[in-house]
Amino acid sequence: MTLSRNRLLATALALAALAAAGAQSAQAATGPAPAPDRYQPRMVHALAQSLGVSEAAAVRHLDRQADQQQVLDRLERAGVRADGAFFDAAGRLVVNAADGRDAGAVRKAGLQARIPERGEAALDRIKAVLDAQAARQLPDGVTSWEVDVESDTVTVTVADRNEAAARAFLAAAARQGGSAVRVVEDKDVLEAQATVYPGSRMNLNNDPRSWCSVGFGARDSQGRQHLVSAGHCVAGGPGLYFDGDRFAVGERSRYREGYDSVDMGTARVDSGDAIATAVGTWGNGAPVAVKGSQRAPRGASVCKSGATTGWTCGEVASYNVSVTYTNPRTQVRTLVTGLGSSSVCTEGGDSGGAYVSGNQGQGMTSGGPTGQQCDGVYGSGSSYFQPLDDTLRYYGLTLNTN
Repeated sequence: MTLSRNRLLATALALAALAAAGAQSAQAATGPAPAPDRYQPRMVHALAQSLGVSEAAAVRHLDRQADQQQVLDRLERAGVRADGAFFDAAGRLVVNAADGRDAGAVRKAGLQARIPERGEAALDRIKAVLDAQAARQLPDGVTSWEVDVESDTVTVTVADRNEAAARAFLAAAARQGGSAVRVVEDKDVLEAQATVYPGSRMNLNNDPRSWCSVGFGARDSQGRQHLVSAGHCVAGGPGLYFDGDRFAVGERSRYREGYDSVDMGTARVDSGDAIATAVGTWGNGAPVAVKGSQRAPRGASVCKSGATTGWTCGEVASYNVSVTYTNPRTQVRTLVTGLGSSSVCTEGGDSGGAYVSGNQGQGMTSGGPTGQQCDGVYGSGSSYFQPLDDTLRYYGLTLNTN
């Protein structure tokens, strides 16, 4: 990328900052004071609307989530054995404790505790058997299966129970997990969201009909810069272009259509270019500075930035999710494991886009229901994302932070 291109990027960031400052000044003159700098104002506003509370109460909600996560982190460093955690409907962090002693320590620290019948580790083992079953025979009629820490089950989502492969998969799930397996029905068909539409934020091979969304920047042990992305966005090593100029080239991917996959990958950033350490919010306030990649528990508030639907928000639903994506053009199906799920709405072309919770990077858009249409920041929807921490760990990268 040329020097003039870098200047253009810098100018765009400066204009975004000025626009955000102007919006905040207008709000100060006509309405409530802006939210504290630690949270993106539009995220606070949308969360307040979603919860039906004031913006001040929404800020307190985010503060409570962050404080409880820090308490759990301190407990684990002190030797307390936690086997999964989640936020309940009241916003309390509930911790799966290994035994009564650990449960007592959790409660003494001010968190909720329970001793589960199974716990996250046992559920992970059950799900691993189902992953192996799916690798042997892709279960037509089954769209996803995931570890649900709150219900203490492995939840299997079925689109068509009449498919022979679906019946075989459910039978195997029942043999392996018994009452630990919960089956729900949902007719949605899932697809990976590198969808061909006109226009783009991150064009693949400079094709204006094909795009993904920019994820996070990271560096390796030699200081080389990489873009962390959804694997299906960088599979095959495409050149990645922003406004007609190449800034990166796909280099590694664990995604291969039609085969057992993990939707993580990286691109090598061209010399002289860089990935910003603040996530753009598409006109919904100032960019969100990324301070780290601490994984948010189930139930935590999360937002994503993507080229098709912009800035949309919701909650983390689950981790360790397996899905079967169907290519809508070829009907080729792909098993993808290791995802997170959320109530954030996404559409085709959002793939690779950054998820953030507070100031912590969470992951990159992987996929969602075919034909889903998003309406507003907190519109109803669902999506799957590749966890950022897993991707950094697998490739041995360090996140670039602000």
